Amino acid sequence: MKSIRCAEQLIRSAISRSNVPEDPLHAENTLAWVLKLMPESDEALQLAALGHDIDRAEETRRVQKNRFRTFDEFKAAHASHSAEILRSILEECGVDECVKVEVCRLVRLHETGGDERSDILKNADALSYFQDNLPLYFARNGWMETKRRGMWGYARLSPELRQIVGKFRFESEDINALLLEVVMAGAEDPRG
Repeated sequence: MKSIRCAEQLIRSAISRSNVPEDPLHAENTLAWVLKLMPESDEALQLAALGHDIDRAEETRRVQKNRFRTFDEFKAAHASHSAEILRSILEECGVDECVKVEVCRLVRLHETGGDERSDILKNADALSYFQDNLPLYFARNGWMETKRRGMWGYARLSPELRQIVGKFRFESEDINALLLEVVMAGAEDPRG
């Protein structure tokens, strides 16, 4: 148990140094969503939720979006690098090998899912993005990029989870209007 607490502390410490202001809140909120979506989640899934975006906290070594042809390629590299960073933290803390392997597997899959557990993490990440990250992402990137990123994230969600996103409201009417556009475009998408 001590090794898990050590890992949680080191992950939180690393994320607290991120230059992306919403990262600490996003890590905690993703963990909260994991616990809502799967209350019986184990330590591996909880650590994965907390550290899934740890790559962004390493300013000098983080994966850069402009180095990839597609957003999906960037997201795959980001997930893989986050898993590598977490592996070192888990090793430093002496986390059990089975837990370490599962945390890294889940983080590598957190953008795409593919099985029940990685889908929980993917969904928690997407819900947290819409609930907490959207306003700050919008402030940094503007309407068009935030809409593009929102549509990408919204397409990843099941119809039930899309209903949750559709109920989110923000102080900014611009953000509410942008979210409405994403939801409306998603409703017209034949995949959703």
